[in-house]
Amino acid sequence: MFDPVYVLFGDDEFRKDAAVRDLVEAAVDPSTRDFNLEVRRGSELSPETLDALLGTPPMLAERRVVVIRDVDKLKKDARAMLGRYLARPASDLLVVLVAPAGAKLDKELSQCGVAVEFEPLTGERLPRWVTYHAEHALGRTITPEAVALLIEATGPDLTQLALELEKLASFASDAIDEHAVSEVVGVRRGESLGDLLDAVAAKDAAQALALLPGVLQQPKTTAVSIVMNLTTQTLALAYGVAARERGTPARALYNEYMTLLRESGAFPGRPWGEAVNAWTKHTERWGASDLDAALEALLQTDAALKETRLSSPEQLLTTLVLRLCGAGSSRRAA
Repeated sequence: MFDPVYVLFGDDEFRKDAAVRDLVEAAVDPSTRDFNLEVRRGSELSPETLDALLGTPPMLAERRVVVIRDVDKLKKDARAMLGRYLARPASDLLVVLVAPAGAKLDKELSQCGVAVEFEPLTGERLPRWVTYHAEHALGRTITPEAVALLIEATGPDLTQLALELEKLASFASDAIDEHAVSEVVGVRRGESLGDLLDAVAAKDAAQALALLPGVLQQPKTTAVSIVMNLTTQTLALAYGVAARERGTPARALYNEYMTLLRESGAFPGRPWGEAVNAWTKHTERWGASDLDAALEALLQTDAALKETRLSSPEQLLTTLVLRLCGAGSSRRAA
């Protein structure tokens, strides 16, 4: 049994599109889909066209389905027409209203029918989705180590993750493991963005500088994205230093970090557990003055990457790594 109206919104476009496909496949028989399915964009619909779409009865079927993408782009008259329909929806028509990422729904739309928000997957939900998609959509098992490495290399974008998983499923004859991820995606354990972040958190300049050229060459990794992930890490370390100063014991810091990530929804460049383990381990290496200097260095590097042509991205990041890993060294030596 279907409700007459579904409203799909939120920033996760991949799962939103999957929900539209699932609704269409469940509600419309493939043999009559040419007659009983209409997919339109809000910006293209006049009041007259919309009225015709919503008023046409099903042909040789129990129901029709009308999908309106970019529903927030409906012009004023068409939006008024839709409002009148929503007040008394037809029983033999299933209307799916889809809002793009970042769109704000008006009150009427958010309260009509079944409204479902698709927020980006974060934390433990992201690795679980990768495992589920590999098994159920592609018929492949994937090891936890491969999941973590893939997320480090690709980030939280489900569309990109799904694309890489398709390549991995074609490459691997059995379970997808770290070796498959290394061969297909081009990232290896010990040489990943996460390893670079760990080295900076540990203030190990030699290790960080050794990793930097390889990390810069990895797919989907840029100097700007590295700076963004370093900034997230630095802010997390600052939170840990503040928590430590207010008396939070080291054993409780892990849970505080996880709560922080859940509340903020931040993506730290790798699975949450790996990031939190590193932050918990290395927070004691940092002080407030170190972190102030680190944030200033990150801000200056971000600006330089966007403005200067005198230095290459690798040169700017090399200088940044030296500044981050050396932050506070003179104070400790004194």
